[in-house]
Amino acid sequence: MKIGVVGTGNMGRSLGLLFAEQGHEVFFGARDLAKAQAAAALAAGGASFGSNDEAARHGEVLVWGIRDVPPGEVLSDLGVLAGKILIDMNNGEVRGDGGAGPVGESLAERLQVAAPGASVVKAFNTLPMEVFDLAPEPLRRYGVSVFVATDDERAGRTVSELAASIGFVPVAFGTLRYARTLEALGDVTRHLIMDMGHPATATVSTQDLPAPEQKRLGGRQASELR
Repeated sequence: MKIGVVGTGNMGRSLGLLFAEQGHEVFFGARDLAKAQAAAALAAGGASFGSNDEAARHGEVLVWGIRDVPPGEVLSDLGVLAGKILIDMNNGEVRGDGGAGPVGESLAERLQVAAPGASVVKAFNTLPMEVFDLAPEPLRRYGVSVFVATDDERAGRTVSELAASIGFVPVAFGTLRYARTLEALGDVTRHLIMDMGHPATATVSTQDLPAPEQKRLGGRQASELR
């Protein structure tokens, strides 16, 4: 698969290199060509580099590494995004009021409005970039979740397959409006690491436990709470 990295920062570089390890044709794009070139040089299987425009033209799937900047300010031709899958892995600025997530629309929703011809998928934003160095093992051993939210089921399947190929457990998270919840979850991860002393590899994952053999505590009863 052809994958373009638009904005080669820490997350974009890490994901791009992991996809290159799986044999995908990866193109690193950046405003600073030196950053894109340095990322491509780390790809054991080889990768290309150039401008963000070139990366966007190259990829069937685009790793969107530019946070909260309208695509029209990043690319010279928005038409190049038509029919493509955009993986939005970004989180907003850390809030100063102790809250989590966006106030109103998520970054992913805003990106979808700005690129209506593309299919935006929110994924990977709950993970610090240090976790990617553990891919694909021991990620599989730990069952590390990648939550996937999108309005396009086909795009969601594609991103889920890519996530699984590098060792993660994809978890379908609903339509793109639930990206608001995922961005809040990204803030939870940052709080654990930045404020609560957890290591930089801390993650928030889901586990499906077996049903109890007996409801010895009375079981779930009717409630007005939702």
